[in-house]
Amino acid sequence: MNKQQLASKIWESANKMRSKIEANEYKDYILGFIFYKFLSDKELKYLKEDLEYEDEDLDTVTEEDEEIVENVRKNLGYFISYENLFSTWLNKGIDFNVADVRDALSAFSRLINPSYKNVFDKVFDTLHTGLSKLGDSSASQTKAISDLLNLIKDIPMDGKQDYDVLGFIYEYLISNFAANAGKKAGEFYTPHEVSLLMSEIVAQHLKDNI
Repeated sequence: MNKQQLASKIWESANKMRSKIEANEYKDYILGFIFYKFLSDKELKYLKEDLEYEDEDLDTVTEEDEEIVENVRKNLGYFISYENLFSTWLNKGIDFNVADVRDALSAFSRLINPSYKNVFDKVFDTLHTGLSKLGDSSASQTKAISDLLNLIKDIPMDGKQDYDVLGFIYEYLISNFAANAGKKAGEFYTPHEVSLLMSEIVAQHLKDNI
């Protein structure tokens, strides 16, 4: 998926939520779920490639297995049980519920390796507290999240792209919010091209001093 295709995909995700939340809140949900998918996929890759788990064995990855919990926490800094993986949410189909997300985010915070607290602590707090804004009932919240998950599932997170996927998504969303929100919001966004030019000017100025 190239940048243009990805931009179309994430803007589609934003438009799915346009009637439910303010424009400046899009990024909190989209980036939150994308990052959760990234961490879920990373753990799946570790389980399969490093610990040699087969697909049919993944449902044994639970909090009750203290050995696997500590192994994953030690090597990744966090632990996500099978039932809380992004892919498991998708596989649940009509059985998926917003409560699955609430339980998963609470468990994630509780199971962070203390040595990685400065990396992962409170990273999903905004997403967690904002779930209630996605509808006036559990059913409407579930529907909104399901739609979003099914759009996000195709965003590449395997590290094979020739650009920083998460960085691009963040910059793309921020730039579009600034463009659509007028001067006040735009004051806090510097376009990529301007940032790059400024960096090159500073580097040119300092090159003889290094």
